[in-house]
Amino acid sequence: MTRALSAIALLFFSFGSYGQNPIKSFTVKHTTYKFVIDGVLDEAAWALAESAGEFQQYFPSDDVPAQYQTDIRMLTDETTLYVGLKVYTPGQDYVIPSLERDFRAGGNDNISVIFDTFNDGTNAFLFGINPYGVQREVLISGGGQDLRGFTTSWDVKWKGESKIYDGYYTAEMAIPLTSMKFSEGETKWRFQSYRFDMQSNERSNWFVIPQNQSVINLAFMGDMYFERPLGRSRTPLALIPYVNTIADKDFTTDTSTSGLKIGGDAKIAIGNGMNLDVTVNPDFSNVEVDAIFTNLTRFEVSLPERRQFFVDNNDLFGSFGGSRDANPFFSRRIGIATDSAGNSVQNDILGGIRLSGKLNNNLRLGFLNIQTAKNEEQQIASNNNMMFALQQRVFARSNIGVFFINRQAFGNESYITEEDEYNRVMGIDYNLASENNVWSGKFYAHKSFQPGDSEGNGSAGAFLGRNSRFWNVFTDLAYVDNDFRSDLGFIRRTDIIKSATSVQRLFWPKKGPINNHGLEIFPIITWRPSLDYKKTDHDIMLNYRFNMKDFSQFGVEYSNSYIFLTESFDPTSTDGAVELPGNQGYTFGSVSVGYQSNQANVFAIEADASIGSFFNGERFSTSAEATLRLQPKVRLSLNVNYDRISLPDPYPSADLWLVSPRVGITFSKSIFWSTLLQYSNQRDNLGINSRLQWRFAPLSDLFIVYNDNYFVNIIEPKFRSINLKLTYWLNI
Repeated sequence: MTRALSAIALLFFSFGSYGQNPIKSFTVKHTTYKFVIDGVLDEAAWALAESAGEFQQYFPSDDVPAQYQTDIRMLTDETTLYVGLKVYTPGQDYVIPSLERDFRAGGNDNISVIFDTFNDGTNAFLFGINPYGVQREVLISGGGQDLRGFTTSWDVKWKGESKIYDGYYTAEMAIPLTSMKFSEGETKWRFQSYRFDMQSNERSNWFVIPQNQSVINLAFMGDMYFERPLGRSRTPLALIPYVNTIADKDFTTDTSTSGLKIGGDAKIAIGNGMNLDVTVNPDFSNVEVDAIFTNLTRFEVSLPERRQFFVDNNDLFGSFGGSRDANPFFSRRIGIATDSAGNSVQNDILGGIRLSGKLNNNLRLGFLNIQTAKNEEQQIASNNNMMFALQQRVFARSNIGVFFINRQAFGNESYITEEDEYNRVMGIDYNLASENNVWSGKFYAHKSFQPGDSEGNGSAGAFLGRNSRFWNVFTDLAYVDNDFRSDLGFIRRTDIIKSATSVQRLFWPKKGPINNHGLEIFPIITWRPSLDYKKTDHDIMLNYRFNMKDFSQFGVEYSNSYIFLTESFDPTSTDGAVELPGNQGYTFGSVSVGYQSNQANVFAIEADASIGSFFNGERFSTSAEATLRLQPKVRLSLNVNYDRISLPDPYPSADLWLVSPRVGITFSKSIFWSTLLQYSNQRDNLGINSRLQWRFAPLSDLFIVYNDNYFVNIIEPKFRSINLKLTYWLNI
């Protein structure tokens, strides 16, 4: 299997150098002017700055100039990049859902600028601002292929303000050069900008992007030339200490605790391209709570990483393998352990280091080492978690990466079994991205090692896709050996060969309210090698979707599924229920419809419903999310999921509810309050998370976080806590 995948990788290796040559460019002049960052472009220096040129429409068309243009000008001195923006609009009825930093661009008015400082088309820095001067900063990785490489939890200090006028708004940005990594003496960066105008339902870009490509894809960028070469990136030492007071009560054991926790992080620049992150006794109590979900499958579901320490250059560690089936490193595993009863519990992190970045223009390095604490009561050993990765760019935007992972238990406690002593994984990946991003792909081969077991233990995969205006096609193959194991990874299941293929045909009407519509067929098939390559799963989906020029969407889908249960299983997770028998196959199908309104509407809704068979019974499912925007201060939302599962006797039937109302209030650009309630009768839990945040200084916060959890079937309290946490970002 591994040899076959290697042959496929070599066959398509040459696609990495095919593409286009950017021709759009402008010059960033040097200045000694002292700017006042107030959003008003009244400094004389702006009149001398070169305009970057006109914008091109991206939506609803991608072959005409933008109806409402944007003028971008840039200047730089020894320490700072200054960006001046003049954004023309049809009026002043702007959509601004919130004043909170790090907003998502969809559904509101804003503009973003993107800098590829190493000119590699792989990683970039994004800075955004809206007409009210609300800021955001984002790390883009993986070439911007999709939103998995779009990290909004990255934080850095910079200044930005906006000013609204009749028919346009202006904005000024002052971005310290120390906020971005680049080579000393650099004279050129690749550049892109995109903006959302919700009044005209127009999206536009500085550098042309075809609509079939993502607006954040780094294949589509022009050049910005510096009048003077850049000096060293003298990133200051950043110290981020915290103090956290916490009180909690576990009602199931009738125990209460309270205490004071102190720790912090440090960010240390090493040269122009590397960054060293150090953490001591970290605390993540201020991190936004995860959304819960109804799980009707037999498998674990991955959740996104939200902890700041793991964010910078996260793609260097987390992008190996297949993200859905065979990801050897999943940072959320660190800080989670399995106790003596087999439950997943929080495991304290004592400290760690994380070195990541560019060794030169083509070679990236990542090294992570984190020590977790021992817990005698829960029989959890102290573990050292280490990963080393190298990534070498080849051709225009492709790269080859290698890694080594080691999870090693410390101590000689009796509860440390032989198989828990260590787990090691190593592998190689080739990531393909053609210069114009028509072709993309991934080819990988990994192997694990654990005590007494070094034979086999392989994982391999191949993905190849072609994205054009009318056809979007990909095929994805994955193999995971029965004995492959990655304790720090996300491996949904082993002993599989899996094939997923999608063929989509798009149509682009020249007139009318429809922007594009298309038919997709998407079969997924899984075989089990240990069962003589028996087919144990398939999902064959056929859908038709419409994207409208008013930003609304709707579609219909038919799916046919087959599952061979090797073991008995209850999809309702009902305690004490008779499970569906194993060693038996089940075929079922369903029809679903979905609709999403323009998310910029004052009242927006997204809903879908499906009906059909399910294993040996029937299922009806519906979900809806409604959002009410009282801009820019208040945002109210309600998410409801309902599943009605009807199985024949003696198997269980169930009505599964998941109800999640959320209230978000931004009192100002520095004070935010959000409350989320999550009710799930499948999980027998009502969770309440309320968080008040005061950003009293740049990237420095005071948090009050209240959590409460109840059993819903017997209406009793489960766990309650309150935190008061202070963090301060100090540059030295």
